[in-house]
Amino acid sequence: MPRILIAGLFHETHTFLDGLTMPADFQIRRGEELFSCTGDASPLGGVLELAEEFGWEMVPAADYRAQPSATVADEVIEQFWADIAPAVRAGCDAIYLVLHGAMTSQTILDVEGEILRRIRAITGVPIFGVFDLHANFSPQMAELADCLVAYRENPHTDAREAGLIAARLLNRCLTTGDRPRMQLKQPGIIWPPTGTGTASDPMLSLEEMAREFEHDDDSLWSMSIVAGFSFADTPDTGVSFVACTTGDAKAQLESLAQRARELASLGQITDPSADEVLAGLKPPPHGLTVLVEPSDNIGGGAPGDCTGLLRALIRHGIVNAAICLCDPQAVCEIEAGSRHISLGGKGSRLDAGPVELDVELVALNDGRFELEDKNSHLASMCGDVFDMGRCAVVKHAGITILITSVKTPPFDLGQWHSQGVAVEELSIVAVKAAVAHRRAYDKIAARMLWVDTPGPCSSNLKALPYKFARVGG
Repeated sequence: MPRILIAGLFHETHTFLDGLTMPADFQIRRGEELFSCTGDASPLGGVLELAEEFGWEMVPAADYRAQPSATVADEVIEQFWADIAPAVRAGCDAIYLVLHGAMTSQTILDVEGEILRRIRAITGVPIFGVFDLHANFSPQMAELADCLVAYRENPHTDAREAGLIAARLLNRCLTTGDRPRMQLKQPGIIWPPTGTGTASDPMLSLEEMAREFEHDDDSLWSMSIVAGFSFADTPDTGVSFVACTTGDAKAQLESLAQRARELASLGQITDPSADEVLAGLKPPPHGLTVLVEPSDNIGGGAPGDCTGLLRALIRHGIVNAAICLCDPQAVCEIEAGSRHISLGGKGSRLDAGPVELDVELVALNDGRFELEDKNSHLASMCGDVFDMGRCAVVKHAGITILITSVKTPPFDLGQWHSQGVAVEELSIVAVKAAVAHRRAYDKIAARMLWVDTPGPCSSNLKALPYKFARVGG
């Protein structure tokens, strides 16, 4: 019975945000606590379930997960290493890692590469695993791991399945004795998250090419198209291609790089202003309009409390609309009886600041809800349940405002339905996202429009003060 050490380290780091992401911001499981995830919607849950089929003896070390946010405190990395190092030293037949791939700390620009370096200093066993399509994949990661497999879809509906693919490849390694290696190609391109959806080019064509390469070459165990995370300033920020092979995939990697350069302009997305878009929605057209605010993209690390789009909705007199902001202070004010609140504008210096509003209270609720879609990216992050903390639903000038205490990526309609809001019956709903929300909202939207507002996740990369990235937008 092979002994497989399993651990997870998952954080998408936005290095242009103020502050630090601390240990308290992480959901942490240690040792046998990891087994509580068995069978859930996360990659970890899938791998633990599949391990039973393969007859593996799983050695659970630690699993650290946090929502996208600011640079991670170094103490998080050292705490994680202290949690897994004893298990690594105790010995095993292989290691399986659930990673993000775009994690940066105060002094370590390539956290995943550093963890792999420390592991390799102790053991030479096979290292396999899964990582997010929005990783900034480094040469160190490629050199030190045997086979890391990326998600293949954005929105990330296949995170669990990607984890299973990597686990099956590890089983292939253990049963055949064949041991692959990774090859990396970085074409020197950076795309904003809004340009990395896999339903359209450039990502669509690149993913199709990768699957053809896998089909045609038995020595190519996997080919990952990595979109990169443009809001992390590192030497490896940007698009990359990762082959896991027992042969040589240099030719395929070069073909992908050449195609990416040909399609590069399609990934450079620019959004019209919120005022321009809202002016075109008078009178409101039939059906639900989804307004997407990527500059405050919670899935990209933004605070989820920026006020640009809310201000525009009020300014244009939009009614029968809804928007969600994260503001625990405002929730407390409402619970204390106040109906005049200072809402949002507290999490980013790029925002105009709080909006002073008189509101009508609709409901106060706990924010824990079961996900309606167990294949969403939110499921891959948290499993089957998410907790938004204490929530208030209020109204102002015909706009329903859901105020949460925990920032919540808008990847599941249960966020609204659990609070008694039927968004599908509205004229307009605003979401703070880039692409990953589409899994939930495409099925109820008559149209989807992206708008530009002030915020830390703007698609205009030329405005970002890169120091380490080789290509600045």
